Amino acid sequence: PKLRKAIIETDRLYRPRTITVVTVCVPGIIGDDADGVINELRADVAAELVSVHCEGFKTKIWATAYDAVYHGLAGRLLNDPFETPSIIEDELEEAEFELEKSRTVNLLNVSSMGRVDELELSRLLNSLDLRVNIFPVFSDSEQMYRVKYAALSVSVCPTHDDYFAKYLEDEFGIPYILRHMPIGIGNTDAWIRAVAAFFGKEAVAERIIARERERLDEALTPYRAFFKSKKAFISAGEFRALATGGLLHELGFEIVAIRAFHHDEFAIPEYEKLKDILGDSVFNIANVQPFEEANLLKKLNPGLFLGHSHSNFTSVKLGIPASPVFNSGYAFIGYRGVFELARRLYKQLSNTAFSDNISRNLKLPYREEWYSKDPFAYIKNAGDAEGEY
Repeated sequence: PKLRKAIIETDRLYRPRTITVVTVCVPGIIGDDADGVINELRADVAAELVSVHCEGFKTKIWATAYDAVYHGLAGRLLNDPFETPSIIEDELEEAEFELEKSRTVNLLNVSSMGRVDELELSRLLNSLDLRVNIFPVFSDSEQMYRVKYAALSVSVCPTHDDYFAKYLEDEFGIPYILRHMPIGIGNTDAWIRAVAAFFGKEAVAERIIARERERLDEALTPYRAFFKSKKAFISAGEFRALATGGLLHELGFEIVAIRAFHHDEFAIPEYEKLKDILGDSVFNIANVQPFEEANLLKKLNPGLFLGHSHSNFTSVKLGIPASPVFNSGYAFIGYRGVFELARRLYKQLSNTAFSDNISRNLKLPYREEWYSKDPFAYIKNAGDAEGEY
């Protein structure tokens, strides 16, 4: 089979530490036995073979993909190559190991942020005199087993990390924090305080926060004046969309709408944070139809759209500047992320020629009649009543 040949050739040509086989929709529909091929080849290749099942049609929640990645990695990459029973116990060595473990934090990241953001959060955790295990993105596969040896697991996005955080607690007794996404000043403050409280380092955390805020407030002063009262529309996964709403509000924007790709229990406190500052903003949750987005953008006419790169063309064709709400090469998280986003948006909104030119030459495929309708006209409420805008 082609899969068998591809695995063998990859192992012999590139000698990777790990080969991951991701089974998506088509192999799942036609019944390919990828696991059977992988199991047959384990003894014949040098690489560790990891199987990840991510057939999108098997779930109604897109975030299930993150659970699938964690499940596949946890099944094959957590074995400690140095874990051997000691013939004679070394009490000093054991004490040193436990001490190191007691000040180690697992920073969970399964595509929640790029490397620059990992470095920012590592910097903040190191400021608390804590050691950081990063798992799994941008982590060395040979070191992934270290995730078993930590005092705490801390999430960057609860929607992404809840499955694995609970697994680490059940299997290895490692408690976890699934509360805040460190996007924006207030959320980063809360994220640091939650970690610091676990280790009894509240006083240190307050000094760090005060120092970071002082520097950041000074740097943001000219940007806040520029952004004041500009309208923004955000479209992303629920937790990121809500946290970004808070960040833009801190920069001076008026948030007119938030589209969240799904809804789960973790986001309820985030809505509570925003309820007093968003007022009559539109919330479009777990529907994510592009024609509704176009209708809303036309009606609300914001000065900025933040969405994922694959959907930003909608706003640009309407002449609304768009910026990616996630890009692994951009800083977005922590205090550095606030400043870097402010700087990017300032440059973009200072010159909107790109979106202006696109809108003059490219159009969306919707008739004017659609833009005059209620954007949620096709949503039926209880009793089959039409949705209301």
